[in-house]
Amino acid sequence: MKPISDPEIQLVQPGPTVEVHLPDGRVLRGPRNAPVGRFLSVLPEADDPPIVGAVINGELRELTYPIKMDAAVRPVTMGDPDGALIYRRSLVFLLETAFEQRFPRAVLQVDHSVSSGGYFCQVVNRPPLTEDEIRALEDDMRRLVEEDLPFVRQEVPLAEAVEYFKATGKNDKVRLLAHRQKNYLTLYQLKDFRDYHHGYMTPSTGYLRWFKLTKTGEGFTLRYPRRHAPKQILPMPEYPKLLAAFRRYGDWLTRLGIADVGALNDAIQTQRGDEIILVSEALHEQHVSEIAGQIANRADQVRVVLIAGPSSSGKTTFSKRLAIQLLARGIAPFALAMDDFFVDRDKTPLGVDGKPDFEALTALNLERLENDLRRLIAGETVRLPHYNFLSGKSEEAEQETQLQSGEIVIMEGIHGLNPGLLPRLAGEKTYRIYISALTQLNLDRHNRISTTDTRLIRRIVRDARERGYSAAQTINRWESVRRGEKNYIFPYQENADVMFNSALVYELAALRPLAEPVLRQVQNNTPEYIEAKRLLALLEWFLPLDSERIPDNSILREFIGHSILSGFRLWEHTMNNHNHIA
Repeated sequence: MKPISDPEIQLVQPGPTVEVHLPDGRVLRGPRNAPVGRFLSVLPEADDPPIVGAVINGELRELTYPIKMDAAVRPVTMGDPDGALIYRRSLVFLLETAFEQRFPRAVLQVDHSVSSGGYFCQVVNRPPLTEDEIRALEDDMRRLVEEDLPFVRQEVPLAEAVEYFKATGKNDKVRLLAHRQKNYLTLYQLKDFRDYHHGYMTPSTGYLRWFKLTKTGEGFTLRYPRRHAPKQILPMPEYPKLLAAFRRYGDWLTRLGIADVGALNDAIQTQRGDEIILVSEALHEQHVSEIAGQIANRADQVRVVLIAGPSSSGKTTFSKRLAIQLLARGIAPFALAMDDFFVDRDKTPLGVDGKPDFEALTALNLERLENDLRRLIAGETVRLPHYNFLSGKSEEAEQETQLQSGEIVIMEGIHGLNPGLLPRLAGEKTYRIYISALTQLNLDRHNRISTTDTRLIRRIVRDARERGYSAAQTINRWESVRRGEKNYIFPYQENADVMFNSALVYELAALRPLAEPVLRQVQNNTPEYIEAKRLLALLEWFLPLDSERIPDNSILREFIGHSILSGFRLWEHTMNNHNHIA
């Protein structure tokens, strides 16, 4: 085909400048190959909240990423999920560097997150840090921030990284890298300290202005801002029950001989997978049995068991396993659905966005709920409500219900730990249980795995199997789900009489083969693609484990399917013990 002559189009050499197109239509022009952070720094809102990353043509990038050609760019701030992760990851590296300089013979362990904004940390090979030592460590970190030192990114051959970690005695990282499929690793360097971090970093220490170290139990908490207040360190309440739950999980890992993901991969590779599964499940069952025993020991007082926890914690399976343990002790539980006490839809309170807030405490008819419960545990006959989700109306049940002497009510719902749920019911009559995937096996001592990620992967697998949702649809809804958890569940977790950690040490290895095909279907250049790519990168660290080997009453079966408990209905197992009066 003969070329068409067009005087308005011609081949030229690239010009010295490029354009950055922002989502709101503004355009920035600057030198070709300048880092994106230089472009975004001129924006009047660059520090409100602080910009710590950027999405360039649909891909998450660091602020040091060069703009080689015209690009669509979305700033990522500390108020965004990805920005919060970048900030916190960089803050951990800052802590590592300062700790290594001050305590060269000790080992820092970044264990788990706390809901007020922070990571609980411990030290190994020496006694816990004193208040004075913690203050000195924080001062060291602040001096590094004042120097505004760069985080130097280096992509090195995998063998070189392994040799470096061997030479510095970081055997947890050597174990992890032994199973890495890629032949390179990205390291970051601050002064003379180098480490691997699973994800992007800020350009320099000067970005890390907001943090605090606080002594907590036998360790300390590295506190950071929450996304809704990116320049504030929020007050940190005491959380002794949560710490106890974390210690229990640490004991479980010790019994299993699995300290990190590298050790789990070693166990899978040496055919110890079945052992890890069976012991993990036995530890779960042991704890469920202990909780049932505590309720049985207070059977003369406890009349209502309340169960609360965030999404994809395994509440349904836990409730059924607890009911079975109670039945084995001669206690007949009666399931009462909190959702049946919703107010009529037109009376639902509105959220800040002007839309109905179905997760608000006042979306429930609290007076009716408490009155009906009081009458039930007093032995009276009660006509319970039933909420019709199609009509959005509360309806009356066809039959009245009466509990027999000694029976207890089990009620699961988002507000189970909120003191405003049953304010006039005597505390000794209730037993409150908080369930969540409280902590997870970490990649190594410094790269923790968010339990929120574990719950999201659980939900992606379940939504795809049960509801036909794509991973993109589940990821799209997740931010709203988390907002409800932060408002209505996490603030009350210490009100629990007991905490049940539903995390299983092996679960991400078992979820990987099921989650990866769904996550890979998320299309590029969609808002959910970045999150799907991040989760896929996380799952790559795990050797796959055959889910067929998982027991059929496992909490994980709630998400992967084929649970023997799916046909277990608490009502069916207790209704013959109740008087139902027409």
